[in-house]
Amino acid sequence: MLAKLRRAVPFAARHPWRVTLAGVLLIVIATGLWLWTRPKSHPRVELRTTVPGHGPGFALALYQSLGIRLEAGHKLEVLANGAVFDALERDIRASKSSMHLLFYIWEKGTASTRISSALSERARAGVKCRIVVDDFGSPDFARDVEPSLTRAGCQVKVFRPRTLGNTLARSHRKLAVIDGLIAYTGGFGIRDNWLGDGVHADQWRDTNVRFGGPSVSGAQQAFAESWQEAGGELLPETAFPTFSSPSGSAPTSTNASSPMATFFTSTGSSELTRAERLTQLMILAATRRIWIENAYFVPTKAISELLCRKAQQGVDVRLIVPGKHSDSKTSFGAQHVEFGTLLKHGLRVFEYQPTMLHAKTMLIDDQLALVGSINLDPLSLGHLEECALVVSDPAVVAALARDFAADSLHSEEKH
Repeated sequence: MLAKLRRAVPFAARHPWRVTLAGVLLIVIATGLWLWTRPKSHPRVELRTTVPGHGPGFALALYQSLGIRLEAGHKLEVLANGAVFDALERDIRASKSSMHLLFYIWEKGTASTRISSALSERARAGVKCRIVVDDFGSPDFARDVEPSLTRAGCQVKVFRPRTLGNTLARSHRKLAVIDGLIAYTGGFGIRDNWLGDGVHADQWRDTNVRFGGPSVSGAQQAFAESWQEAGGELLPETAFPTFSSPSGSAPTSTNASSPMATFFTSTGSSELTRAERLTQLMILAATRRIWIENAYFVPTKAISELLCRKAQQGVDVRLIVPGKHSDSKTSFGAQHVEFGTLLKHGLRVFEYQPTMLHAKTMLIDDQLALVGSINLDPLSLGHLEECALVVSDPAVVAALARDFAADSLHSEEKH
């Protein structure tokens, strides 16, 4: 669980004198939470309702449960591994009005140089550049990356400077919005681990999505919310274009047969978080298949029991989780505690072998998918700011299923 926090601070090994008291307390508190109070990380709440598998029924269930609506008129592209940087850099260099980035991890290196150079070029040309980074996830950003961006005219804000009172309340979101028309989310950070092909050591396996259409407004609102909290001003009206008529490269069709999607956010809570509610809702909707890839799989008892129940009902439930290259030995050991119960109830479990598996995806039957930043562990489900795109589209589900099948071939099945 702590890997998503620890991996962002390799500087601690190089410069131990820079490890803050907040960081030390975070590791102690969260490790204790993981090992000893995981089932009680927040009250155990299990949704007890019948959820339609897809179509208007699921859309209504989604709205009733989370207040978000699936909307048509989207253009969606699944981007695995380093392909996300090619697309993001291209969109940044073509930007005309605004570039908004919100990231947990942003660290110097080739990936940072590529994105920073593109941002700086457009900022000098007058395009508004606003950036929010999490203070714990990107501890060296102010020293290593920010100066060149601010010189070019970018505005940079720090999300929740570290204090004793907010050690767990971090923003784990990964989000970029270009011109209010195109957005990205997924598991990636601005660091060189995400540049590769996902099958070689140190080239992490991850999944992201590029999308245009009505859901971009939700992504922009999520950025605006974090930007305001970090001290930024209100975004102008032009940052929220409408999608009711064709406009440039933004997909605007309202044809009901076009891909449907909605942008989702969650924040920490001592009760049932939106991240857990969404996870349970999607599991409940499954009638044929639940395929999950997740970087830190130590779910709440409610989620674990729902998955086991679905498997016993004949649903094909499969998990791909990190193997020996997991960046968190704590998480790697904890997920093994889960395996016995899962396998006993008929789930198929695979450990990814070539490198760190960092994806956070879920496929439900042939219609529904989730791609975002949500890990299935107590920290992500209970404490962190998270985001994801919920998709209802057979083509996207098929693309993710092909990636899942390919990843299975690079995995070791547990028995």
